[in-house]
Amino acid sequence: MIDQIVEAVENRTPEAIAAAVSRLIRSGGIASGDRLPTVRDLARALGVSPATVSSAWQALAGVGLITSRGRAGSFVLKAGTPWMPSHFAELAGTHVEARLDLSSGTPDPALLPSLGLALARVPARADTSSYLTQRVLPELERQLRASWPYSPESLTILDGALDAVSRSLEMVVRYGDRVLVEDPSFPPFFDLLEQFGAERVPVAIDEHGMRPEALARALATNPAAIILQPRAHNPTGASMTPRRAEELVRVLRAHSHLTDPVIIEDDHSAEISSAPALSLGSWLPHRVLHIRSYAKSHGPDLRIGALAGPSALIDRIVARRMLGPGWTSRMLQVILFELLTAPESAAQVAEARDTYRARQQALAAALENHGLTVASADGINLWLPVRDEKGAMVSLAASGIRVAAGTSFQPSTEPGGGQRAHVRVTAGLVQNDVQEVAALLAAAALGETPPGVIRAV
Repeated sequence: MIDQIVEAVENRTPEAIAAAVSRLIRSGGIASGDRLPTVRDLARALGVSPATVSSAWQALAGVGLITSRGRAGSFVLKAGTPWMPSHFAELAGTHVEARLDLSSGTPDPALLPSLGLALARVPARADTSSYLTQRVLPELERQLRASWPYSPESLTILDGALDAVSRSLEMVVRYGDRVLVEDPSFPPFFDLLEQFGAERVPVAIDEHGMRPEALARALATNPAAIILQPRAHNPTGASMTPRRAEELVRVLRAHSHLTDPVIIEDDHSAEISSAPALSLGSWLPHRVLHIRSYAKSHGPDLRIGALAGPSALIDRIVARRMLGPGWTSRMLQVILFELLTAPESAAQVAEARDTYRARQQALAAALENHGLTVASADGINLWLPVRDEKGAMVSLAASGIRVAAGTSFQPSTEPGGGQRAHVRVTAGLVQNDVQEVAALLAAAALGETPPGVIRAV
């Protein structure tokens, strides 16, 4: 294996050594579970110091490709996690130790509202008079409808955004159907479509969401459904404007004689988005299933979200769910209602929204100072263009920063998908040392030598 690595290494820097080994691992030249050469043996073969190889090994461990087992040596990590869907696993696989993990796409725990007051309102007993009583607390439904971007026929509560997307697809997609997805988009959507045996059709997006001309071309494939994110798009942070929504509606109406797909909207960052609530349901209420999640704003572990749309579809989803979990706990519904209505909780969420916006702007401005212009982003994620995805990730890992691989978010089955390389950065977690973090991100993106190892964040 040493000779194989020596031949693959193009120059003797830690970044180049790590990149060469990364290519060998990902191409299968070095197999999952293989023991790597010792630091001293490889250093001797390459004619470099052990510290150089050690830095390369640290970078590879930082992006989840290898792991150290102490005196037993360093080993290539086994690909995937058996219980986790493959595209989801691509995101989870990067979650090993890092000084600053910007790969997670999760909210800052310090910006979530306190649960104390809401928990005090929960009933003392988890009781219900019947398994057949109303699925949604009436007061919660009234609160949600008051803030919904349009007036839907029916509304129900489910266990988060992905649960709502899954149950919506279950109603409208059959094996072999085509489903339009944004390019790029959220990797678990790809897992869901593979589970249903559906073919995903990529639709290019820009800073305002799906591009009308790209949607028009994709509709020619006669899709059964469309999945889109109206604001704080994951991974790009794009948000749809009213003008863009009207353009998409015109395209959909123009093709209604050919296809009439159900539109599934995932508004996963609703309460922390700086963009106003918007839905194609304002024009096409009979075709839209609109989802609002509270994971980013009120806590991922609440596992609660709302789904609204035409009664014909919502009733089928509720009926099917009766044969599984039945309903989302009314205790959780009470907590959500209190969090949405209590002035203190509402103020905390509003502060979080302003803080995320300020962090996005500060990071974008700092990147601009280092010669890298990025598109305006909403929510917590930033889509960072890079010259080389793997090289950027390895470089950042060597500096103590982890980001998510952009290829995980690209739905095209063709290599590269015709897109420029990117990585996803959870900008909402960058609190301190913005200039230093931006310098490292910009250097990695531009393929330059990092200015230094991150000291404290």
